[in-house]
Amino acid sequence: MADTATSAVGSPAPGRYGPGESRLRLTEIAIAGAWNLQGRLAEPRFAAAACVICGVALPAEPNATLQSNALTTFWLGPEAWLLVARASSTLPALAASRHALNAVGGALFDVSASRVAYRISGKDAANVLAKNCPLDFDARTFAIGGCAQSLFGPMGALFYHVDATSWIVMVARSFAHDAWHTLCASAAQYGYEVTPAEAFP
Repeated sequence: MADTATSAVGSPAPGRYGPGESRLRLTEIAIAGAWNLQGRLAEPRFAAAACVICGVALPAEPNATLQSNALTTFWLGPEAWLLVARASSTLPALAASRHALNAVGGALFDVSASRVAYRISGKDAANVLAKNCPLDFDARTFAIGGCAQSLFGPMGALFYHVDATSWIVMVARSFAHDAWHTLCASAAQYGYEVTPAEAFP
């Protein structure tokens, strides 16, 4: 484990960083697969086909998410959703669904390589995110299970409120280093622990 006093803030190596006891935990989250789904929910055939694919009806409310056994579905816009798989075994079934969606006016694009994800956990997690984002991370405004797109520093990001004390931040893969360094630098004053990568929750 890395030594707190000598480890450089921003290192991806598991260990403790910053002063004193670790009050936060930072973890890379593995995305097994991700797909962008587009279509009109007002079209009954599309809505039905998407429900079969996702295992749950698509979230219709802005910034909502819904989970099935295999996927978490994020509302990105009135006609766009992000599907994140928990296991790579889900991917062949999604790929096979593309033609069925095209037939009912929808579209499905593989974007598995486009994003990286990091989880920040701890009672000060919302404060760390608020340092670099204009969103209100208070749970009364940003409900558990909700998502929102905004800036994280200069980067576009998708934020997901996982539970009472943890969030996932997703950014374009090209900004992976910058996003990680920004998280670490913002968390340093509280003390934090970097833990081994985990699967998407």
